[in-house]
Amino acid sequence: MRLVLISGAGLVLWVIGSATMVASLVGTRRPRGPSSRWVILLDRAWRGTGRTARVRRRHRVLLASGLVAGLLAWLFTGLPAAGALVAVAVPGAPWLFQVGRAEREAIERVEAVGEWARRLKDVSVTGVGLQQAIVISAATAPTVIADEVRDLSVRLHAGVDAREALHRFADTIGDPVCDQVVAALILHLSDRGDRLGEVLTSIAGAATAEVATRREVDAKRTQSRFGVRFLTVTTVGTLAYGAIRPEYMAPYGTPFGEIVIVVLGGLFVGILVWTRSMSQPERAPRFLRPPGPDPSRSADQP
Repeated sequence: MRLVLISGAGLVLWVIGSATMVASLVGTRRPRGPSSRWVILLDRAWRGTGRTARVRRRHRVLLASGLVAGLLAWLFTGLPAAGALVAVAVPGAPWLFQVGRAEREAIERVEAVGEWARRLKDVSVTGVGLQQAIVISAATAPTVIADEVRDLSVRLHAGVDAREALHRFADTIGDPVCDQVVAALILHLSDRGDRLGEVLTSIAGAATAEVATRREVDAKRTQSRFGVRFLTVTTVGTLAYGAIRPEYMAPYGTPFGEIVIVVLGGLFVGILVWTRSMSQPERAPRFLRPPGPDPSRSADQP
């Protein structure tokens, strides 16, 4: 049975590799149409939603490791359902176990944005222009957002429109507090007012209050997050026990038994995801949107 599974897996990999090689060498002349919703979702699931390339690369490594582990579990136990559960558990366990990490990182970004706003205000009052002040602030930006501020400075140096560069910076941070700072900077680009320092100081003060509130809420969610971690460890332990004790999985060797595994595993994963969602605060909506096409231009104009 295992020899048949290994042969089948090898045949599938050979077909995929051959098709990929032919497509890369020959290519296609068929125009690329709009991607379907499922293609977009799968692409997003594969690429991940991490803020940095390193986080997205780690996400893809976990997914690939899950597929390999699932295939090995299938070959070892002879149960496709067990392989599917292992394939989900490998990338899912870190995601569940690190519950709260994203919120803590978001709090640190808000705090860093407030600190950057204060430093930007200190530089702007020396009489330099706004764009030059942003470039200077990149050298002393808080560590948490240093890469984002440095990228903003590089775009401004490269001649990218300041409004577009600021919008990209806000999209990278992805927080309404940063939207407030960027909105104030964009307005200053157009009206050149002399109260930018006061506005930045006010936003920085509001950011400090926002950080204190979020940390208080984050501390109150500690118990529910401990429950998520406890259930995650229990799940991983159960799967590991089943992997090293084939007789434990023997009752599920029938088609009905595999259906039971899928149903119970799906329900348990659903409970874990639901519990995790309850331990996460609702994400505050952003109000800043990327600049769109000029509505004064008609659709038939070039």
